[in-house]
Amino acid sequence: MRALELRHPKPIERSPLIVVDRPLPRPGPGQVLVHVLACGACHTDLHLAEGDLPAIRVPVILGHQIVGTILEAGDGTAGWKPGDRIGIPWLHHTDGSCDACRRGEENLCHEARFTGWHEDGGFAEATLAEAEFGIHLPQEIEPERAAPLLCSGIIGYRSLRKADLHQGERLGLMGFGASAHLALQIARYWGCPVAVFTRSPGHRALALDLGAEWAGGIGEEAPWPLDRAILFAPVGALVPDALRKLRPGGTLAVNAIHMTPIPEMPYAVLHGERTLRSVANATRQDGVELLDLAAKIPLRSVVQVYSLEAGNQALADLKHSRLEAAAVIVP
Repeated sequence: MRALELRHPKPIERSPLIVVDRPLPRPGPGQVLVHVLACGACHTDLHLAEGDLPAIRVPVILGHQIVGTILEAGDGTAGWKPGDRIGIPWLHHTDGSCDACRRGEENLCHEARFTGWHEDGGFAEATLAEAEFGIHLPQEIEPERAAPLLCSGIIGYRSLRKADLHQGERLGLMGFGASAHLALQIARYWGCPVAVFTRSPGHRALALDLGAEWAGGIGEEAPWPLDRAILFAPVGALVPDALRKLRPGGTLAVNAIHMTPIPEMPYAVLHGERTLRSVANATRQDGVELLDLAAKIPLRSVVQVYSLEAGNQALADLKHSRLEAAAVIVP
């Protein structure tokens, strides 16, 4: 099978992903072999390719927003059979027995393994997945439209929840891309006015087209104080600015697995019972709830499709904000 392999992290402009031929893997107990139809590319893939996140293993195949069909199911994969459509998200495996897992916070499991980091992902023609962590997808869903839902959509949904967003509250989104453009649609479905802060005129236009009431730069002020906000840009220097836009008692959720340092800031920026919290990974239940919402709304994924050979270009376009929203690799 053809795959994009990361052997040595380096700037994406130096093409760290290499097209290789690999033997087709075979599923073990609890695993399914999946023919990849589409795989989204996100900032986590970029952080891994460039070494911002440490490599757990190399070589490794990146990609964790995978839509595919099952080619072969190993022993102990009840509920799955060849031909089934499956979604494979970031969370690959947890121990199921630690304190976090028992609390229902499997996203915080210390023994968690992640697709495209600990285990090979979906920038390939085929991949292996743990059956119990796969998500059932209807056959009629378009693979390239479904792929961004499996990380960008799920983590955007979790960010809305961790921001404590309630129906009708005023929401601010800082940074606008694959995850934010889906979170915006969910917030609007919940009746929440949304303000989008982004430097890209194209992203501002898309945000307004998707229902935002206002769009401007981070240095500008929305028409109203924000009840809740989500920071999608992995730029720590934006945290004080985002907090200043919140009303007392508001919440800022930071949706980033890697971020530049947060600068020293006056306590007054946080005072007034404002909450600052991070968002870490997602649970299987988040995926179930997000896909149910996606069908009800329905969510509109705005995507740009790339071939496997153009994987470095997809991540470069993501890095330099040349995408309208989401990048999807179709092997």
